[in-house]
Amino acid sequence: MLKVIEKPAAREASEELLPLDEIAREGARRMLIEALKAEADDYVERHRGERDEYGRALVVRNGRAQGRKLTLGAGTVELKAPRVDDRRRDEQGGRQRFTSHILPRYMRRSPKVAEVLPILYLRGLSTGDFRPALEGLLGKDAAGLSATNITRLTACWEKEYTAFRQRDLAGREYVYVWVDGVHFNIRLEDDRLCALVMIGARPNGEKELLAVEDGYRESAESWKALLRDLKRRGMTTPPLVAVGDGALGFWAAAREVWPETREQGCWCHKLGNVLDKLPQRLQPRAKRTLHEMMYAECRADCEAARARFEAEYQPKYPKAVESLTAKWERLVTFFDFPAEHWKHLRTTNVIESPFATVRLRERATRGAGSRTKGLLMAFKLLEMVQLRWRHLDGAQLLPLVRAGVKFAEGVQVDPVKHVTRSTDNQP
Repeated sequence: MLKVIEKPAAREASEELLPLDEIAREGARRMLIEALKAEADDYVERHRGERDEYGRALVVRNGRAQGRKLTLGAGTVELKAPRVDDRRRDEQGGRQRFTSHILPRYMRRSPKVAEVLPILYLRGLSTGDFRPALEGLLGKDAAGLSATNITRLTACWEKEYTAFRQRDLAGREYVYVWVDGVHFNIRLEDDRLCALVMIGARPNGEKELLAVEDGYRESAESWKALLRDLKRRGMTTPPLVAVGDGALGFWAAAREVWPETREQGCWCHKLGNVLDKLPQRLQPRAKRTLHEMMYAECRADCEAARARFEAEYQPKYPKAVESLTAKWERLVTFFDFPAEHWKHLRTTNVIESPFATVRLRERATRGAGSRTKGLLMAFKLLEMVQLRWRHLDGAQLLPLVRAGVKFAEGVQVDPVKHVTRSTDNQP
């Protein structure tokens, strides 16, 4: 523990107390040295009884290694790790070696610092801005902040993405899925990248990223290829409900590959399309009526709000009414499922929200460098956000929904069925 010792009055006035960050770094350095020393001493003590033919200890302390700089969350510190001379031989005749679990060989950054660098990249920090942005926090001697090192850190994403696309889905079931095609720019290319994204809800209420694929303008053929690939890898049971926007490509593909899956339109997309067809002065009032439909307690209330909207806007703004009523049944599917799930089924916000970060990254880099880089960026952002996704409300009802229990206006209408809830923790 770093002790704060009051300086004698006799010391020179120019000798000042260290700034707070320097105290923290010095404290971290001293604590790390003590931990490394304790680790080395423990290793030597555990093998204290092992001797050679002359009775000499085979495992002994051997001074300290050459100094090196290590970047921690508290900043960059310089230290000399203790060394251990281990002269024992293994069964194959090779030398044993002491390896610190706290500070492995060649480590120059703590794992937490290494993890945060790609996150900052995804959040919009350009590769060339890492050093000026982090020098004040981590110190001027911080290692691994060059543009080349940041690029190297992100290079491993391609292997992770390949493994994600090839993973086995056998035995995994999904009650609901959310789908969307997210467009963003690619530098030096005329066509924008359309990332086809799918997220599924497991029977235990957990949300899981299912797919991130390159699609051509959300075409039906692109979606068909994605759905068939999921089926080929083991997802043989289609979800009960798919939630998406008004793009025709997915719905056409789903009717062919998942004919049993019911359709639920995204209310946020619908509201945006309707309001675009009204003058700005009328939009706040119209939006309140649209929200009455979206958040209605039952289908009848929703239909009544729709009738009021039609009566008010049909004479002068028929295109707004036409936009609202198109594919109307797709908007009210959620009434046939538990009320606890309505908030999840009404929109595709689970996909839309993370991609605000993708657009932030776009502004920093003027678009992804290639289509592959764009997909990797989308994949890593969603994978990172996935760790914070909440389980669905009313998760205990998902096995009932999966078993075919009927609901009306959010309430179960079938007799009570005892359904064994899936543990759903299988790999």
